[in-house]
Amino acid sequence: MSTATTTDRGELPRLVRAMAVIERVGNALPHPFWLFWILSAILAVVSAILSALDVSVLSPKDGKEVAVQNLLSGDGLQMAVSTAISNFAEFPPMATIVVVIMGVALAERTGFLQALMRVSVSRVPTSMVVFAVAFAGTMAHVASAAAYIILVPLGGLAFRAVGRSPILGIVVAYTAIASGYDASPIPTPNDAIFAGITTAAAKTIDPNAHVSVLSNWFFNIASSILLALVITLVARLVLSKRTDLDADPEAPGDDPDQLSVSVAERKGLRRAGIVFLVAAVAIVAVLLPHDSPLRGKDGSIVDSPFLDGIAMVVAVLFGLVGITYGVAVKAIERAADVPKLMAEGIKQMAPVLVLFFAIAQFLAYFDWSNIGDLLSAESARWLGELGAPKVVIFLGILALLTVINVLVTSGSAMWSLTAPILVPMMLLLNVPAETTQALFRIADSGSTAITPMSPYFVMALGFLQRYRKDAGVGTLASYTVPLAVSMTVAWTLLFLAWWALGIPLGPGAPVR
Repeated sequence: MSTATTTDRGELPRLVRAMAVIERVGNALPHPFWLFWILSAILAVVSAILSALDVSVLSPKDGKEVAVQNLLSGDGLQMAVSTAISNFAEFPPMATIVVVIMGVALAERTGFLQALMRVSVSRVPTSMVVFAVAFAGTMAHVASAAAYIILVPLGGLAFRAVGRSPILGIVVAYTAIASGYDASPIPTPNDAIFAGITTAAAKTIDPNAHVSVLSNWFFNIASSILLALVITLVARLVLSKRTDLDADPEAPGDDPDQLSVSVAERKGLRRAGIVFLVAAVAIVAVLLPHDSPLRGKDGSIVDSPFLDGIAMVVAVLFGLVGITYGVAVKAIERAADVPKLMAEGIKQMAPVLVLFFAIAQFLAYFDWSNIGDLLSAESARWLGELGAPKVVIFLGILALLTVINVLVTSGSAMWSLTAPILVPMMLLLNVPAETTQALFRIADSGSTAITPMSPYFVMALGFLQRYRKDAGVGTLASYTVPLAVSMTVAWTLLFLAWWALGIPLGPGAPVR
């Protein structure tokens, strides 16, 4: 892989060196699965030391004094062995993500999501192509990792089709997906994962806490539109001014038919759209009556069976549009094809489920040792005594998580590691768990487009090298840095304004 450090085509030598350092440090880290077991071992040693020192803290739950428990004791060993299976089975995101993935798999495996992405970026006027590709990138997150494989090359095709640089199209598509990964206007599998982890962390303070899959939905919708606008602005005012956007003369031509949608696909999309609208109207009709069985006490929608089961609702909606589209394009020819496609989706999630096992054990050890209570209570006390404004605390958390994200690019791993400390700490400072989760979304996304530790960075570089053979890590980073920084700044300002105005982040989410 070329690293292309010369400056005549726009590379930034210092940036190249910085990326190389990040890559070396990141490569030295173990796989997240082993990282959590290593952290568990460190936690055990720390718990033994603190327990020997009789360290205790007033529990944030009930105000009673609790002592740090020794994981290396007989009781600790008994807990680790006897609860291993239940820790995994009861890990909050587990069941939710499996259910959501089964529905999303039908939409993805039948080709519905791919066709929807092609339609969203094809035949777009020149003046709208940047925004169209950028906004499609925020919607593509519903396809998880497949978003990169599908949309990044389509971005290059769409730009070339309207006479724009395919290099710029690839950069726009990749950055929209990577640095806007947690800003989808459509609920995604990540929403289920994050909500489950946040709920588990919040329960250390409030045993009745529940964070919905849609807890940040309103904020996500606004964020996706804002980020698409920021990408459009930066691409036009900054990136389009660069002199190195031309593809190599020997670069292979693109087949415009890759953007086309067949008659059968168009029919499938229309039918799927109709089914979605009918299902949405039916859901609204059921929810409208004040005594609806899907409403909660006193007719509440905020605290209701509907929001409690929103993951199932999302899965069913994806499943319906996926089946409708699949039947139309012959991707589903018999009833047995449906569970087969759902199983393929679960198979794709196997690496995540393996990681979840390690995470679930670490979190159980962390909770049992009472070190979580100690850290969150002491951190909240220290911040309270410091008297720092909440805005300053927000910015500090963003900075911390952004640095971690450069090296630990797995969002579920990073949130599992930090949520047990940050969520309780912020709850003790009267900041809702949903708000802390929204902060995490910004940090988990912003630096993703510039870190070479992301496997999708390397993938995007491969697509870029189709048009520029000498492109290297520094080349791609020099394109994505202006976009990623601008997106993070704008997204942070949106969050701060949202907080200041007291706007709910999602259905049922506390205002502040």
